[in-house]
Amino acid sequence: MLGNKYVFQMSGIKNLQKKRELLQGIKCLHGSYIGGSEYREEMTHLIVIHASASEKFISACAGKWIVTPEFVLDSVKQNAWLSEALYELNLTANTRTPSMTNPLQKWREKVARGVVSGAFQGWTVCLHIEDPDRRSMFEILKAGKAVIDPDNPAVTLVFTKDSAYSSLNWCINLDKPNQQINSIKLEPTEDCSPKIEDKSMDAQDNFLLFGLEEKFKDYIVKMELRKRKLLKVPELFSYYTPVFPTQVSTVDFSNVRSLVECGLFSQALEEVESSLQPGVFPPASILHACMQHALQGEAEPYFLSIFTTTLNSILRNNPSWGSPESVKYFLQILQCPQCKNGAWPLLQTSVFCLAGTATCHSLPGPTSPELLHFHGNLQAFFLRVFQLELHAAGSRGGSRSSVLYSMFWNVWEKSTLSSRALQQLAELLVEAALWGLHSTQERKMKLLATLQELLAVVVKYWAQEHSQLNSRLVDKGFQDLAEYIAILCQLHPDILRELVPALPCLRLRMRTADAIYRNICSRNGLLIRPEPLTLLKIQVSSYLKALGQLCGCKPVHTSTHRTERSISTSPDSQVSNIERERVGGSGSGKENIPRGFHRVNAAETLLHRACKRNQVETVLHILSLHGTDANVKHAGWTPLHEACNHGSSECVAALLQHCPGLQLDSQVKGVSPLHDALLNQHTDIAKMLLRHASSLLRLRDDYGRSPLDLVFSSALRTELQRCAQEADSALEVQCSEVRDLEFIETCSCLLSCLLLSYLLEHHIPSYEPPEPPLDLAPSTAQALVSVSPGTVASHWRDRGAVSLAEDLRTVMSMEQYVLQVNPALMLCQGPHTSVFMQLLKDLQREGSALLSGQS
Repeated sequence: MLGNKYVFQMSGIKNLQKKRELLQGIKCLHGSYIGGSEYREEMTHLIVIHASASEKFISACAGKWIVTPEFVLDSVKQNAWLSEALYELNLTANTRTPSMTNPLQKWREKVARGVVSGAFQGWTVCLHIEDPDRRSMFEILKAGKAVIDPDNPAVTLVFTKDSAYSSLNWCINLDKPNQQINSIKLEPTEDCSPKIEDKSMDAQDNFLLFGLEEKFKDYIVKMELRKRKLLKVPELFSYYTPVFPTQVSTVDFSNVRSLVECGLFSQALEEVESSLQPGVFPPASILHACMQHALQGEAEPYFLSIFTTTLNSILRNNPSWGSPESVKYFLQILQCPQCKNGAWPLLQTSVFCLAGTATCHSLPGPTSPELLHFHGNLQAFFLRVFQLELHAAGSRGGSRSSVLYSMFWNVWEKSTLSSRALQQLAELLVEAALWGLHSTQERKMKLLATLQELLAVVVKYWAQEHSQLNSRLVDKGFQDLAEYIAILCQLHPDILRELVPALPCLRLRMRTADAIYRNICSRNGLLIRPEPLTLLKIQVSSYLKALGQLCGCKPVHTSTHRTERSISTSPDSQVSNIERERVGGSGSGKENIPRGFHRVNAAETLLHRACKRNQVETVLHILSLHGTDANVKHAGWTPLHEACNHGSSECVAALLQHCPGLQLDSQVKGVSPLHDALLNQHTDIAKMLLRHASSLLRLRDDYGRSPLDLVFSSALRTELQRCAQEADSALEVQCSEVRDLEFIETCSCLLSCLLLSYLLEHHIPSYEPPEPPLDLAPSTAQALVSVSPGTVASHWRDRGAVSLAEDLRTVMSMEQYVLQVNPALMLCQGPHTSVFMQLLKDLQREGSALLSGQS
């Protein structure tokens, strides 16, 4: 086939429809096509739209036909190949000297007549470029028969990192934008995927490949549309969207003010209720007085009921998404009348009160059931406002004029999902899980469910606002918030198994389960590589393998004290005490916190200083304090870095023993604590680290050096490897059976949650078929098997389709992965572990069905 007179390649044609037409035309006229991003010597014609700096274009200048797409399209119309001369790319067409000879034509004719064997014949090139990737670009000179010989005294061109100087007056700059052909940037414009050896494909093969990509893209689009329809609030939205009159009448609320001043709050709210209509805003001072009366704990049940009804009526007549004026009004009335610090403190106060914790105002006695019910209604009102604003933002294309956005983000925090208010909401959720552990009180269960829904709506709103502009920002936002929740969740396994699977937001649930599981692996000496989350990573390369190794590891619960902590119900306690008592906080007051403990950035922390000086008693005292972060960073360096750098072996031992979440693989410019220890010849510390985690040997610094590359003594290198083998041997011996069932149950629950969330988030067909079923037929999956992964990665432009293809390959290979599962897991009788093993078997059956062509 490649002996054909018409063998084509393409460059710079991004339009898939045009590419399909060209491929069909080549096939129709019995030509051949070579895919891929590399130049092939067998090619006779290169199809381009304009001159570019791609490898194929520059190489084709050596004597190939470089034609426009019309050459193929017009030939199809005539049912025969036309003359290429009419369609050859002319580099001088738009110059001021149109009489200049087209250099492509000149070079091609010289090659055709045998005058030269290549466009660059006679060039002797010297390359002063150390970067192997950039150096490989100049392999294209060989296509034009240039000689690359740095030792030849008759050099005609010298290429350096910044520019190239030529006796032929042709300057090539690597760091400038695309220029005309006499100053070309030698940089590929094709897909920058890793180069793989790919077989030549004719037009039909390439057409099928792009058709397969389109099927995957269409499938993802359908699934994304279905996901957006899951928010079931259209009927509520229409109920809360009034028809505004052309002219709003003025309402006199002076009588209502008098009723409030006389303490007749119920009658005042009745007057307000009867006066409400679209465009009418009752004075905020009236509602503030009513809110204060409600929160004092002395209000009658009828008043609390009608107050909730009035708030909903105001929302129905003047929805918060209607205008900035409505948003400002709701932010004004929905604030604690005691502190008047905004709407968030009111919601926070309501949560604390419902949990039996002190609020920002004193209560006359035990909270009445009626007041508790009112707080539950108040939280439900906040949730309803947020849900309606989420739906409204999705319907109108997004808007940051909302109560939700104003409550949770200020102007400096809008680009992050880890705003202070959102972190506090996450803290409240973890606190509620702690309060509700083994609780039989219905109000606490409702509180936990409400906080879960609140968090889900808030993160979905933020993601919806930013996803169209910056998908990477959204991914990082979810990752950061998940890492924060993972830090908060250093709790009892029962709480983890209840809290994480109940997170309503799918992406946040997946990221949180991932972050917590990685923390568990880290504290047990298993380092998970920071590669993107894929089904292959979960099932094969990291997570499943780590679960087998964890079978014999016993967990260390650093936060057991939190499950035993009693929550103060004293009405005299202030919210400042609650802030100190929040998740991960001290709660013991300032008197026990050493000076400089919280100092970060401006100066090193006390923990850094103690590790530098090997003051192990001080280190142990700081680690005993609640809320101590052993991974706190100063200019990127952790206390462990400082201890390893200064040879503080006793402090290293204390950190390893008392900090199960210690980040052993933290790096600054590639320098890990193990690198630090070896660079400063503290070999005893290096051995200590390797006995804790052998995988540290795989870390590399910015120069590509592993820790062993820093060791020049072969005896010491052998000794370090032996220490690493001791850690591996300990894990291998332990993982032959499940030593701690509760621990493995927690890990299995997290992995089940992660796996199910990943399958749903990435639209992977599972044993639960969608309703109605979508078109990802077994024939499509079987077509994928016939194409190599490298071909997909190098030819497909849509990253989502490439990711889905990789995951489907993993599903279809599940049989071999299931055989590698640790037998201890297969024999484990724990319910969560059994469920996880069943999920693997279900995916195995799904993969087998796809391979066999079954539905």
